[in-house]
Amino acid sequence: MLRIIAQAALLAGALALGACGVADSRAPVPEFMRMKETEQPPPEPAPDVKRVVREQIDAVFLTTSYPREVHVASPHREVRGPGWTACVRAQLTSATGTSLGAQTYIVTISGGKVVDRRRAEADDICGTETYEPI
Repeated sequence: MLRIIAQAALLAGALALGACGVADSRAPVPEFMRMKETEQPPPEPAPDVKRVVREQIDAVFLTTSYPREVHVASPHREVRGPGWTACVRAQLTSATGTSLGAQTYIVTISGGKVVDRRRAEADDICGTETYEPI
C-alpha cells in the first residue's frame, strides 16, 4: 500500500514539474512562472536608397562592369524580413569590354547597408518602377 502511495506521489510531482515548462505568457499560472514575451524591434525607417547605393556601389555592381547612368527606385518593405528592397538600374560593361546595356538588380538594405542583391526577373516589380538618377 505504501508503495502505491509513493508511486502516485512521484507521478503527481513529475506531472507538476513537467507542466511548469509549458507555461507560456498567456497561461493561467502565477506571473513568476510565465515565459516572458519577446519584444519585436521597431521597424526601421525607409533608407535613403540614393545615398546607400552611391556609397556602396561595389556591393551592387562589380567594379569591372563600370556601372554608368545608375538609377534607383523607391524602397519597399522586405516581405520576408525587417529590411527594405529597391530596384537599381545601370548601364554595364561585360568582362570582354562589350556593352551589356541596362541591367536591373534588386537590392536588400538592412541597417543602412546593402546585405543582398540579385538580378531582377520579369515577374519582379522593377519594370513598373519610376527611377531617379543617383
